[in-house]
Amino acid sequence: MNGTQWIIFILIIQLIHFLGTWKLYVKAGRKAWEAAIPVYNAIVLMQIINRPKWWVILLFIPIINLLMFPVVWVETLRSFGKNSLMDTWLAILTLGLYIYYVNYFEEVNYIENRDIHPKTALGEWVSSIVFAIVAATLVHTYLIQPFVIPTSSLEKTLLVGDFLFVSKFHYGARVPMTTVAAPMVHDTLPIFKTRSYIADVDPATYRTSVWNKLQLPYMRLPGFKEIKRNDIVVFSWPADTVYQFFKKQKGVRKPIDKKSNYVKRCVGVPGDSLSIKDGYVYINGKKTVLPYRAKPQFLHTVTVEGQFSNDAIELLGRKNLSGNVVRLPNSSLEQERATEVIHAMGLERIKSDSSYTYYAGNISNQKVAEYLKSEDMKNMALFNLTEEEAKNYTGQAGISAIDKFAYKNPDTSVFPQDASHTGTVDNMNTLYIPEQGKTVPLNIEVLPIYEKIIKEYEGHTLQVNGNQILIDGEVANTYTFKQNYYWMMGDNRHRSEDSRFWGYVPEDHIVGTPIFIWMSIDGINDGMSNWKVRWDRVFTTVSGDGEPTSYFKYFLIVLAAWFAYDFFRKKKKVESN
Repeated sequence: MNGTQWIIFILIIQLIHFLGTWKLYVKAGRKAWEAAIPVYNAIVLMQIINRPKWWVILLFIPIINLLMFPVVWVETLRSFGKNSLMDTWLAILTLGLYIYYVNYFEEVNYIENRDIHPKTALGEWVSSIVFAIVAATLVHTYLIQPFVIPTSSLEKTLLVGDFLFVSKFHYGARVPMTTVAAPMVHDTLPIFKTRSYIADVDPATYRTSVWNKLQLPYMRLPGFKEIKRNDIVVFSWPADTVYQFFKKQKGVRKPIDKKSNYVKRCVGVPGDSLSIKDGYVYINGKKTVLPYRAKPQFLHTVTVEGQFSNDAIELLGRKNLSGNVVRLPNSSLEQERATEVIHAMGLERIKSDSSYTYYAGNISNQKVAEYLKSEDMKNMALFNLTEEEAKNYTGQAGISAIDKFAYKNPDTSVFPQDASHTGTVDNMNTLYIPEQGKTVPLNIEVLPIYEKIIKEYEGHTLQVNGNQILIDGEVANTYTFKQNYYWMMGDNRHRSEDSRFWGYVPEDHIVGTPIFIWMSIDGINDGMSNWKVRWDRVFTTVSGDGEPTSYFKYFLIVLAAWFAYDFFRKKKKVESN
C-alpha cells in the first residue's frame, strides 16, 4: 500500500469512526462534527473518556495502535456506563463494532466524572499488564531489541550464546511495514510455532499479495549516525526462505520486516568498489584494516611431525577441526579415479610432491573415504584459526607448519551465481556497491549482478530479448538505484553465509546495531545441563577499543546501593509516622 492508498484508508477509518460514535459525542456534550475531523476527533475522544491527550500519538504508531485500539473501545463504552465483562468482550471480539449498536440502539448516559481506576484487584492487574505490554512493545519496536547470537559467523567478536541489546535508534528505527502482527515477537508465535503476522508474499516477485493491503511503505525515523565500514549490523536476511532457523521446512517468502534477522560486519558501504583476494577484503583497491576487536578466522592447513596427538588437537581447538587433508596419488593408473573424486567433492589443491597431490577435503565424506581407504593423511588437517593463533601455535605440540588456506578454483556457488561471474568465497572480482541516485551502465554482462536489485528490491519488471534489456517494458541501457546497498560479511570467513553468497543488503533491510552484551552462555545449543555463563562477557560493550571490559560488578554495586537506600528511606518514613 503506497502513501496515497494509506491516506484513503485512514479517511475510511475516520468515516467508520464518525458513523459509529457521533451520537455518543453529542451525549457527552460535544458537537457531532467533532467526531469526523481526523486527529482532532481523537483528541476530543480522549477528553470524553478522561484519558491523557498523548494517548492520541499511540493510536498512530504502527503495532502500538493494535494494542491501544481495544483499550480505547473499552474505555469509550465504560464512559457511557457499559462496564460489564460481556461489554468488554463484545467490544474486543467485534473489533469495536459493538459501539455501533450502543450508539444507535441503546439509551446510555455519559458519565462525566467517571473514576478511571480499576475497581477490583483483577482489573488493576489487567490494566498494569496491558500498559506494560504497550511500553515494552514501544521500546522493542522503535528503540532497543534483545537478540541472541545463533551461529559462529562473527566469532570471536560475538560468540554463539551472546545475548545482545540491539539499538534501532542509531541508524533510525525502521517503521514496521507489516501492520497486523503480534507485539514483541518476530515472525513466529512462541509455543504455537505459527506465523505471528498477517501478510502473504508472492514467491515469484516477493511482493505482498493483492488481498493484503495493510502493508506500509518503507519508512525510517531519523537516526544520529550512518552505517560505516566495519560496523557490526543487524539486518533482515535478503535471501530468507525459512520460517525458523535450524529447522528443515518448505521455503517461504516473508515481508521485509518479518525476514529472519542476521548479524554481520559491514565491510562495504554505498559507492565502494569491493574485491576479495585470498580471503582479504579490498575496498577501492586498498586492503581493509579491521578494528582491534575484530579477529578474522580462516581455514589453515596444519602439518605435524608423525601424526596428530591429542595435545596438538586440544591446542588448536577440537571445535576448530574442519577436515582432513586428502592425499591423491599422481600415478597415471590412479588419475581417473582421483579426478572423479576431485570433481565430485570440489576438492581444492594445496600442494604437490613427486608422488602425491594434496587437497583440502573432509575425510568423513563417504565418497572420499571409500576412495582413500587407508590412504588418509594422519599428519595434515584443516583447522579454523586466526592468523595470530596460526603464528603462535607453530612449533608447539609437534606442529611443524601452519599455512593459510584460500579457495582458488572458481565456480558459480558465489554471488551472483552466474557462469560469467565465477569466483570463490576467498577470491571475488571487483563489485560496485550501489548508492542511491547513482546510475550505472546496464548490459547483458553486468545484468546478473543487478538483476535481483531491479526485480525484487526495487520492484520493476525485467525482460531480456536477445541482447536487449527491458525494464517495465522500456528498453534500458542504464539503471539508477532507488536506495543504498551494503556488503555484509562474517569475521569467521569460512563459516559464514553472507553477501558472498546472496549479494547486497538493501537499506530497507537494516534493523540496527548491537551495542551491549547483557548475558553470554557457552553451550547454548547443547541443552541447559551444559550451559556455562561466560562471566567475563556479561555486561560488556560490543564496539570500542581494547579488550572488552565487563561492567557487571559495577552494576551489582549500584543495584545493592539502591536497595540499601530504598530500605533506609522506607524505614525512616515508618519511624517518622
